[in-house]
Amino acid sequence: MNIVELEQVQKRYQGVDALAGLDLQLKQGEVLGLFGHNGAGKTTTIKLILGLIQASRGQVRVFGEDPCQSAARQKRRQLGFLQENVSFYEQLTGLEVLRYFARLKGVKVSECPRLLQQVGLDSAAGRRVKTYSKGMRQRLGLAQALLGEPKLLLLDEPTVGLDPIATQDFYHRIAQLKEQGCTVVLCSHVLPGVEKYIDRALILGKGHLLAEGSIPELRAQAELPVTLNLQGEGLSLPEPLQARATAQGSGVQLQVHQRDKMAVMQQLMGLEGLTDLELHLPSLEDLYTHFIAGQAKGSDALEATL
Repeated sequence: MNIVELEQVQKRYQGVDALAGLDLQLKQGEVLGLFGHNGAGKTTTIKLILGLIQASRGQVRVFGEDPCQSAARQKRRQLGFLQENVSFYEQLTGLEVLRYFARLKGVKVSECPRLLQQVGLDSAAGRRVKTYSKGMRQRLGLAQALLGEPKLLLLDEPTVGLDPIATQDFYHRIAQLKEQGCTVVLCSHVLPGVEKYIDRALILGKGHLLAEGSIPELRAQAELPVTLNLQGEGLSLPEPLQARATAQGSGVQLQVHQRDKMAVMQQLMGLEGLTDLELHLPSLEDLYTHFIAGQAKGSDALEATL
């Protein structure tokens, strides 16, 4: 079942395309990483899914219905949303804030203490929000997004202000939600560490879809080289590999095509003096940089012909 469907969705603001013909299908229990520079169209996509704005053209369906129609408003209780910059009533305590949002959403207030414990704020539940750090406010925002056990969770820069331990805890929570069948859309500029928690990545640039797929699929599309780091004294590489090698400390670094990596590794395993070999596949950050740079080159080439 598709929880979210966007078909050739366009959104224009004053003659400028914030989104240009975006197609997207999200299944139940899928975690999508939505990436792009500022102004790429990420927030516009989230607002369309939430039903806060209407598409200029194309169709948006959430739980099978247009989220902007009044008939779909009851289904908004199945959504959870955490915006990038959270803001709460400063004079209320963390527990009072969460109870307030629970009443707005029609959720039992009795689940608020449990949610505060899940995000690590149980000991600060009775403190006023004005005493909270940025990271604590972000955790409170996550607890608010999780009210009512949402079937669709939209997270915009959710780890802003979180320390490394809290960030790891957050992603473990996302993995648990996925196991429970929750569909998650995750927007983030902090790419390292994200890739192992998402099923697919969607990269936007200036409102256009630049790439979409699982990490292995994006690697196949990008055709970026694989890096092999070899350690050992006096390494003598086979002649065909010498042109691809560069010295690095006490070892050698090789850049090889992904389709050649197994054949090259088999050649290297019997290499005299080899003490260690590390394989580095292109990371999500490498892939993101590749596709964004590709759009920039394409724009430059177009401008040169005009």
